[in-house]
Amino acid sequence: MQIIPLREKSKILAQKTPVKRKKSLSWIVALSSLPLFGFVTAFGIAPNTSPDNISVEEVVRDLSIPDLLPETNENLTLWRQEKIKRGDTISAILARLGVNTQDKTDFLRAARESKGMRQLVPGRTIYAQTTVEGELLMLRYIFGKEELFLMEKADNTFQMSEQPAEFDTQIRMRTGFVNSSLFAATDKAGVPNKVAAQITEIFASDIDFYRDLRKGDYFTVVYETMHDDGGEQTKSGRVLAAEYVNNGKPHQAVYYQASSGEGGYYTPEGKSLRKQFLRAPLSFSRISSGFTNARFHPVLKKWRAHKGIDYAAPTGTPVMATASGAVSFAGTQRGYGKIIILTHSKKYDTAYGHLSRFAKGLHNGKRVNQGDIIGYVGATGMATGPHLHYELRVDGVQKDPAKVVLPTAPPIAEKGMAAFKKETESLVARLDILRNTNLAALD
Repeated sequence: MQIIPLREKSKILAQKTPVKRKKSLSWIVALSSLPLFGFVTAFGIAPNTSPDNISVEEVVRDLSIPDLLPETNENLTLWRQEKIKRGDTISAILARLGVNTQDKTDFLRAARESKGMRQLVPGRTIYAQTTVEGELLMLRYIFGKEELFLMEKADNTFQMSEQPAEFDTQIRMRTGFVNSSLFAATDKAGVPNKVAAQITEIFASDIDFYRDLRKGDYFTVVYETMHDDGGEQTKSGRVLAAEYVNNGKPHQAVYYQASSGEGGYYTPEGKSLRKQFLRAPLSFSRISSGFTNARFHPVLKKWRAHKGIDYAAPTGTPVMATASGAVSFAGTQRGYGKIIILTHSKKYDTAYGHLSRFAKGLHNGKRVNQGDIIGYVGATGMATGPHLHYELRVDGVQKDPAKVVLPTAPPIAEKGMAAFKKETESLVARLDILRNTNLAALD
């Protein structure tokens, strides 16, 4: 049996009162020996009759749909939604929502001083409740930094409010395999870019996501998403747990916030993942020259030691402080061009050369935190192209950052271990579930 659809599905999200529809529906029914709607229909067939000689007759009948719904549409209300487009105006959006002319005029007049209606962000959603005649009953929109614009009709007057929005936090779990880059893998797995960036930050002290990545690496991540009361996901939150298996070696992290309010990432055994130095000063780049005692200098045209690591990156790429410290020098030094030197303790210094410019407000003596943007990649000094020259100096001597054992933050104290295990047990269990899924996929 083939049922010819009467109309396309509408864009209505929900309706409080069903509407009566009285139509005549034409059904085209092909009679045969096939099951019909899950029931086997028996047909009498004369003995010795060939099935090929059974005739098939097409029958068309008009069937009236019974009156099951109310007689009127007067109480029907509809929830509609519209995505904000680039260059949109609230007037155009109200028109797409089917709001009648009078209510559109009254709404625009009532909302003319609204901050939310002046911040229409492409990609965000506006929700509206209307009647079938286009009367606007309610409109809501999340704008700015988690603020709710709400307009409700009461006694034929629009009442407006703008207030902090309330969100529902949900937990998501994703897993994926690396074929080319981590971001390509996270995109394929449906992981938001903000969450992918957190993964690189969490493991930045253990994994260089340029030199160390291997095809076949895989990741699992447990993270928060925030949803408004309309159910729309508005943003991604914190990574709660993650695992990255690099060249067969697993790296795990769980987020834990102590009773003191201080939070951070730890291994399931309670070891802190926060090291004093990041593995690299750029979020995404590639190493063009490593630390070596013999390199042919592209400008001087002779062999000499290269006491740092060069990261090739476009001009203007942000450069991060690999550790917290103070600016001991920000200026120009011969072959380094524009350079920043940070002092982190009596023992450690880092240098960032060939910069195009410094971060705004950076000056000698300024304190910076690990991960702060301090400058931007350039090609000043003796450089054949844009790149960052990075040095780690220990007691004034340049050392290979990949070979120096750097200090870490203290682990969970023994007296706090029971609370840590209790709080992170469910996160570790989620990672185990996802790991087993990945291992099963590899078999």
